[in-house]
Amino acid sequence: MAGGGEGLGGGPKQKRGKSGKRKPKKRVGFRLDMTPLVDITFLLLTFFMLTTSMITPQTMEMNVPPELDIEIEVRESELLNILVRADGKVFAHMGNEEPEAPMSMKELRKFVVDKNVDLENRAIVTLKANGDAPYGLVVQILDELNAAEPEIIQGLGRNGINERKRKFTVAPYTPEDEEKVAGL
Repeated sequence: MAGGGEGLGGGPKQKRGKSGKRKPKKRVGFRLDMTPLVDITFLLLTFFMLTTSMITPQTMEMNVPPELDIEIEVRESELLNILVRADGKVFAHMGNEEPEAPMSMKELRKFVVDKNVDLENRAIVTLKANGDAPYGLVVQILDELNAAEPEIIQGLGRNGINERKRKFTVAPYTPEDEEKVAGL
């Protein structure tokens, strides 16, 4: 018997839409006490602040002498010049020698170490940078000079010199310096 009757369909038809009042769900009264959590957070914060090692800034100390009208005589054979052109090329030469090809940072470091060791710690390093030279490059050169110190000390130790006195200056980039490196 197909079709069935009222009793075979599983009961009366369900109404769609809102049906009578539903009972609201019971909310369980739950309250989280945040006080211990805040206490633990501050304890952890103070613990990590006190146990981490504070990094001291690594700076290169440069003493800038006051401007005086007194001429200081320096032997040109002991003067190591580092020139930085506006396009970022780096040149180095001793005294009156002509700078050769531009140097990489590795070559510059080796040049400075070798000259300081050869002159037995009498070399005076002069950094001259064009005003338009990249600032980051000048800082990188200063970092290379600072990193070369252990190698210089080690090389001087082989020559019997136990104490290293760093001689370093920053000098203005002159038109004569520009002429020296213009065609290179």
